[in-house]
Amino acid sequence: MKEFVPELVLIEEAALDYKLGKEIRDKYETAQISIKLIESHNRVKWEEEMTPLELFEKAKSTLVVGVKKTLRFKSCQPSADYRVVTSTSCPAKCEYCYLATNLGSAVYVRVYVNLEEILEAIEKHIKKSDKKITTFEASSSSDPVAVEHITGTLSRLVEFFSKRDDAKLRIATKFDNVDPVLDLEHNQNTKFRFSINSDYVIRKFENLTPSLTLRLNAVNKLQKAGYPLGFMIAPIMAHEGWKEGYKDLFVKLAKTLDDDKEISFELIMFRFSTRTKNIIEARYPDTELDLNKENRKHKGFGKYVYSDDVAKELKEYITNQIKDKFSEAKIEYFT
Repeated sequence: MKEFVPELVLIEEAALDYKLGKEIRDKYETAQISIKLIESHNRVKWEEEMTPLELFEKAKSTLVVGVKKTLRFKSCQPSADYRVVTSTSCPAKCEYCYLATNLGSAVYVRVYVNLEEILEAIEKHIKKSDKKITTFEASSSSDPVAVEHITGTLSRLVEFFSKRDDAKLRIATKFDNVDPVLDLEHNQNTKFRFSINSDYVIRKFENLTPSLTLRLNAVNKLQKAGYPLGFMIAPIMAHEGWKEGYKDLFVKLAKTLDDDKEISFELIMFRFSTRTKNIIEARYPDTELDLNKENRKHKGFGKYVYSDDVAKELKEYITNQIKDKFSEAKIEYFT
């Protein structure tokens, strides 16, 4: 898929004290893309008055370059022990995205240039850990593959973790631009999990993302390069024709994989809150997402989930499809 090219680049002044900050500035100056300096990547101020929808569109086409000042590592269960943040948000416009709703108006694509400081902090954190192997999730707040052509950060992370016997890295992505990591020495310490879904969900709701075919091509490349692989199906939706849609997905995936040893699945059913419903409908006035509270079960923390009967049917069908087509795969969780 074509790489993300911002329409506007906002650079935190302190970011120009770092080599990567200067390289990004030079890259977009050469491309004649508008660049402005800002005081802080956390306080982006827009010059023009905009509606929430206009603000969302503007932010999604903007790249913000900053320095990551908070170098503490929060828990990231059930995905990993901790999360490591080298970027925030992504260029895609997935209509259901929990991250985009949590970020509020700050959905602009943000990258951090002080990677060496982040790596030093990771090393210190690993040494303090009482675990034999400490795992880090690099995709809790972004899709690092989507901005790798801008930063090269993912490649550095892969190389960093390849040299360790006490830590592993986990990446989740929808993007197919994996060529930069294919020839790296990784020692199987980095696991890529591809976010995949039925053709209906990808077509209707995952705007500006690669097709399933492109994602599976990237899966094939990564498997040939020896990376551990997993798959995230999130959100699972009970849309019209969902059984055939997910069956077709698993058939295509089975044809892509050379084998299913050590393959994992992470499965999450669609859910929403009143707040996310309001944000989604403001950003995507014509959305076809099923946000009807009347046919949902109200769960803790204000979430609306599928009824018990629908959830049971989804879980049983998808679990059986996986067991039938990927006998050696592991389902890590299904929520």
